[in-house]
Amino acid sequence: MKRIPLYYIFLAVLAVLCTGVTGCIEDDFTTSPSDVLAFSTDTIAFDTIFTDLATPTAKLMVYNRNKKMVKISSIRVKGESDARFYLNVDGVKGSEFHDVEIRGEDSMYVFVQAFVDPIGDDEPLMVEDKLEFVTNNTAQDIVIRAWGQDVERLYAPQFDTDAVIRAGKPYVIFDTMRVAAGVTLTIEPGVTLHFHDKAAMAVDGTLKAVGTREKRIHFRGDRIDKVVGDTDFDIMSGQWGGIAFGPDSYDNEMSYVYVRSSSDGIRLDSCDVSRQKFYALNSVFHNSSSDVFTVRHSNAVFEGCEFSEARGASFYAIGGVISAINCTFANYYLFSAIDRSIVTLEYLMPADKRGDTPLMSARFDNCIIYGNSSDINIGDLTGCDVLIRNTLLRSDGTDDANFINCRWGGDPKFFTIREEYIFDYRLHDTSDAIALGNPEVCSERMRYDLYGNDRLASQGIDAGAYVWIKEPETNNQ
Repeated sequence: MKRIPLYYIFLAVLAVLCTGVTGCIEDDFTTSPSDVLAFSTDTIAFDTIFTDLATPTAKLMVYNRNKKMVKISSIRVKGESDARFYLNVDGVKGSEFHDVEIRGEDSMYVFVQAFVDPIGDDEPLMVEDKLEFVTNNTAQDIVIRAWGQDVERLYAPQFDTDAVIRAGKPYVIFDTMRVAAGVTLTIEPGVTLHFHDKAAMAVDGTLKAVGTREKRIHFRGDRIDKVVGDTDFDIMSGQWGGIAFGPDSYDNEMSYVYVRSSSDGIRLDSCDVSRQKFYALNSVFHNSSSDVFTVRHSNAVFEGCEFSEARGASFYAIGGVISAINCTFANYYLFSAIDRSIVTLEYLMPADKRGDTPLMSARFDNCIIYGNSSDINIGDLTGCDVLIRNTLLRSDGTDDANFINCRWGGDPKFFTIREEYIFDYRLHDTSDAIALGNPEVCSERMRYDLYGNDRLASQGIDAGAYVWIKEPETNNQ
């Protein structure tokens, strides 16, 4: 019997395989109108964006759930709005695509960016369009939605004469905003200042940022998109530099102001402590990658304010004349270990005395000091001019000549849930801060808290920045 050479056997097998593959390819595409695409979402929703800037890129997954290949005859934005949308289909940029193939039971990426032209209005405007896919003569639409916000862009603004920043469009600050010595800058209620990366504010004159409960003033970074999922970029510290008040800056005021997410927080430089340098009412100073608020040998008064979230101290004071009434000092910082006590006080003991610089004189009344680090860096204040009265403290201890009517080892029972990025320092019904305060130190100007609740409405005044409001009863049946 004559043997067949191995070479011919190999060719025969290869021919059979090629025939099978060719048959698959010839019958590879489905043409049924019912064989359509599946998508990871039915709506691509962008966060609010500043006009004249592109959005971050959104990702859409397109799935072919069928056994056979599909050919997408057209991918395009239908053009139903004035916004501009840019596409990237499987790594290729363009505005419209044709004859795009997806293998059976496979998928591909489509990336989308939005660009909104100036809209000529102070308020945000929503734009909406549709991303259309046509497969086997069947059209499928994905909604694309974005909000555009006009802004005023200021590049290294310098104020050399008295000026007013008017409410209207938000402002975006690039580089450093400066207020010259002898100059007063007034910021109207409702103004929002967005500071670009590393931008800051330097005040050598006087700042008057006086908002209202209905129209607060905001100092924040310029990232208004989401950092992850539905979580705003606001949770991220270090987005801009912060605010520094120079040695010759006096009579500054912040009322109903929200300052957040900076690198250096607010800093008051050393000055004549016989003159008031800074006053704050019902304001929030939040989330710094160093210290939230620093007072150096300055005269400062705080009423109904919140100081929260810092890698360092929520409140750091070196010398000076300080009064804090109904303030909340808290720290549940997210991004690293906390390296200072929540309230850190220096230059207050007789042994600290240097030259003619006066030692600290401070009063903390009706406050809460609580969080994930030690509450105060000095446990024994004997011999200094610092009084902490009617204040809730996390640490255990007993009253003495410096700690008066305090609630030791207390729990304010904040609404804060750190793991869910909720930082709400109002009080649950079981809070130990309820009715802890002394109403005699509550002046008429600070009678109402940030939310408009009356501190004197009940028999006892609550400690901290926020009035306790009884939670509504729930029916668990």
